Amino acid sequence: MLDVLATTSLTTGRALLMALAGFGAGVVNGVAGGGTLISFPILLALGYPALTANVTNTIGIWPGYLGGMAGFRSEIGDQRGSIRMLAPVAVVGAIAGAVLLLTTSQAAFQHAAPWLVLAASALFAVQPVLRRLLGEVAHDHPTRRALLFGGTFLASVYGGYFGAAMGVMFMAILGLALPDTLARTSGLRTVLSVVVNGVAAVVFLVGASLAWAVVGLLAAGSLVGGWAGARLARRLPAPVFRVAVVAIGVATALKLLL
Repeated sequence: MLDVLATTSLTTGRALLMALAGFGAGVVNGVAGGGTLISFPILLALGYPALTANVTNTIGIWPGYLGGMAGFRSEIGDQRGSIRMLAPVAVVGAIAGAVLLLTTSQAAFQHAAPWLVLAASALFAVQPVLRRLLGEVAHDHPTRRALLFGGTFLASVYGGYFGAAMGVMFMAILGLALPDTLARTSGLRTVLSVVVNGVAAVVFLVGASLAWAVVGLLAAGSLVGGWAGARLARRLPAPVFRVAVVAIGVATALKLLL
């Protein structure tokens, strides 16, 4: 059963707050993912029911991933093969996650979500060690391919359902399965996030109640924020970037737990 859309008036101050929330979410998503934890709580604080807030937020911050793609365009340009290979997996996972959100209770998944985010953050933190251990394993080895396809599917299901720190999960999975620079991995992560959030948005447009005024404000802010976050991520040294991603993941998990 869908939540009934709350009748919440948008004053000038609240409208500005939502635009700023979209910008903040876009910046964080551009760096590593996790922007949902900026915009989603603000929607709840303004009085929107949880499900309405979730689906409104998913659609509203989607343009931020497009801004991120613009910021990472040089890192994305020569990864068309990986995109074509992984996009269908992301589509199927996103549909599964979005349908799961609209048809089942959120309680069990909300209980598991912070632990999934913490696991992804820990995996990303120890990637350099795991990469050395996997250094002799060929890129087309069944172990890497199973991690790539299975991990992409699970991260996409999670992203279609809720999405907080989906980018951290993608960074952890892609970084192990497709050893590459952090900037290129983040570019591919951004493309997959566009796919997942876009597919989930289509499902929500058909089956959920939305706060359309908020969608527009979030979209405008997140588009600019996503571009700014991607440009920032490209300039961060690899160790600093890794610390930032892990910090965002841990903060997201703690926010979910609390």
